[in-house]
Amino acid sequence: MPDMNALVNEFIIKLKKRKIEGSKATAKLTAEVLRSCISQQRLPHTNQAAALIDAIRTIGEKLIAANPVELAVGNIVRRVLHIIREEDVSLTAAAVGGLAVSAGSDDEDDFKQDDHPSLSAAAVAAAARSTLRPPSLQTLLEDIPQSTAAPHTSSSGGDSEGKSKSADKNTASRKLKHNVIEAVNELIQDIATCHEQIAEQAVEHIHHNEVILTLGNSRTVMEFLCAAKEKKRSFRVFVAEGAPRYQGHALAKELVARGLQTTVITDSAIFAMISRVNMVVVGAHAVMANGGVIAPVGMNMVALAAQRHAVPFVVLAGTHKLCPLYPHNPEVLLNELKSPAELLDFGEFSDCLDFGSSSGSPLLHVVNPAFDYVPPNLVSLFITDTGGHNPSYMYRLIADYYSADDFVVKQSSIS
Repeated sequence: MPDMNALVNEFIIKLKKRKIEGSKATAKLTAEVLRSCISQQRLPHTNQAAALIDAIRTIGEKLIAANPVELAVGNIVRRVLHIIREEDVSLTAAAVGGLAVSAGSDDEDDFKQDDHPSLSAAAVAAAARSTLRPPSLQTLLEDIPQSTAAPHTSSSGGDSEGKSKSADKNTASRKLKHNVIEAVNELIQDIATCHEQIAEQAVEHIHHNEVILTLGNSRTVMEFLCAAKEKKRSFRVFVAEGAPRYQGHALAKELVARGLQTTVITDSAIFAMISRVNMVVVGAHAVMANGGVIAPVGMNMVALAAQRHAVPFVVLAGTHKLCPLYPHNPEVLLNELKSPAELLDFGEFSDCLDFGSSSGSPLLHVVNPAFDYVPPNLVSLFITDTGGHNPSYMYRLIADYYSADDFVVKQSSIS
């Protein structure tokens, strides 16, 4: 089994060098790295969930700092933290329920033996009230009076009881890690099949003789359109070329290979062609808590043109792209600048880029952003692997996958 630190450091290097393409691949690899870290993590006998959360927070902080623009990394870290909290609550509730049943079955003995009081109701109530960070089973047992928790036995009986408690602690530790790893495996499976889950809904949204406009090179969009084609839907696709990286060219080539009628248009022709379009279908880099979308550059222009001509603007995104942060949050780096070489030939424009001016700075500046922000009022519908949702519902959907305590992964330092 590879060393945990070596595995994390190798993944950090890949994130820093941008060697992982796409949010889906990044999310899947992040979940796999965290799964390996959980399986190798040693847990104490008490407060196991808190120790596991601290360990994942420490690793997650490093992963997020390696590439803050790739929001899928932070999303998966927060999802795993939420899984740990849920499994801890489930195990604690089961333990408290077992103690309550045991106390109820011994009611008759309690009436006969007053020197053995029952489990404190305050301890049970405290466990029920504590939903986000419930006490462990060991904490509950420590609240039981000594006469009840450990009845008078011989020395040999005490030794066997101590061994039993130690075995119970090890079993609880293995149970928590086993449940968390199983849940993370389900998360990885959901990420791997998100394209198929979204594509199954294509037939409900694309109809005969429609014209669909898209921008960028999203595999989710490609599978969505091809799924409608397989259901005998006849439609045409307008693909904006997506300068300066021209990702639309690759998408158009793939769609033609799959038998779809495709037309490539320039980005500047979007507003002129939008009046012929029945629906805009695009992918997303991330979906924020307010329903806003971080998408490839130029997407806001498409959304504005769609709103002006009353064309539905539909965004396809897997649940691993749902981000619990708001776009105005200073911790979220919404954009990154790509190389100017994608726009200009330095040999041709070298005379414009010299520093010979009196100000000491070049006269020509090149700005090449990678992403655009589309506000929620421009989005008509989100289609995720769980179904279609309005932008106003996204914050409730996000609440099902994240805990409020995990929105800020960075550990607060006390000076």
